[in-house]
Amino acid sequence: MKSALKLAAALALALPFASQAHDTWMVPSSTVLSGVDSWITVDAAVGNDKFYFNHAPLRLDGLAVTAPDGSAAEAENVNRGKLRSTFDLQLKQSGTYRVAVVNEGVFARWKEDGKPKRYFGKPEGLEKALPAKADDLEVSQSAGRVETFVTAGKPTPVKPVGRGLELAPVTHPNDLYAGEEATFQFLLDGQPAADLGVTVVPGGSRYRDKIGEIELKTDKNGKFSVKWPQPGLYWVEARAEDAKVSVPKATKRRLSYSGTLEVLQP
Repeated sequence: MKSALKLAAALALALPFASQAHDTWMVPSSTVLSGVDSWITVDAAVGNDKFYFNHAPLRLDGLAVTAPDGSAAEAENVNRGKLRSTFDLQLKQSGTYRVAVVNEGVFARWKEDGKPKRYFGKPEGLEKALPAKADDLEVSQSAGRVETFVTAGKPTPVKPVGRGLELAPVTHPNDLYAGEEATFQFLLDGQPAADLGVTVVPGGSRYRDKIGEIELKTDKNGKFSVKWPQPGLYWVEARAEDAKVSVPKATKRRLSYSGTLEVLQP
């Protein structure tokens, strides 16, 4: 059982395109708080259903919390359980925090003496894993971002990271209301990601006959808009692929993004 959980979590982070069956997400206990020095707890998991702990914990090795002033904020009480990971965060500054798990890895497959072999993990471990003779070798680089946004007091702008696939809010991510339209932009290495497929899924699918996906596509400037049908949590996902690799032997780069947004009742 332990090996199965490790495999699922590793695939979810190091190999974002490996399985469409499981999704990665984070859920904060609150996304909007009235003032500073407030605390939140964040759950992070790999699940079959959005925002339900029913499969495996999300690894937090690549946890990166950016405070409103751009500095790194430190998570506390980081824990990895059987079905979810958790951590606490004290919001010491007024403004918007970007809470993300960022991962970069490689996936390789080859044949050794006619038998199929594979490796997924950190780039630095690939050379040690490969034999002297690896037939039919295929190597792909992966980059994934799982994130959410939390605001203490007055919202502040969310600055782009400029690396990988990321969400650049036009409408503030903590100023979303049911029945209203919000606009966002996807960036790929800091540039607009045009013609990118985007999936938006409302939470609570366990209690609905249909999942209720909203399928969208970015315009030439990487922007897309969505009108929220009801309040609640929403999962936003996008994927991309290109040949801009930095890992030796890799021929393609696969990028994934999943974000959690909370839509409030107006």
